[in-house]
Amino acid sequence: MNAALVTIAAAAPAIAMLGMFACLVGGVVLIVKKRDRTKGVLMLVMAAVLLANVAIWTL
Repeated sequence: MNAALVTIAAAAPAIAMLGMFACLVGGVVLIVKKRDRTKGVLMLVMAAVLLANVAIWTL
């Protein structure tokens, strides 16, 4: 595998965790402020899926 792919593969879990935290915060804000509960719940589900993916990648 070339160096560029190795670098991207090493950065992918960190980028996914940043996305997970963003979805977690965004989902909580949507639910707490009673803006759009459905989208908030979907964002929390997406955060859980991202967390599970990172767990699978690293274990």
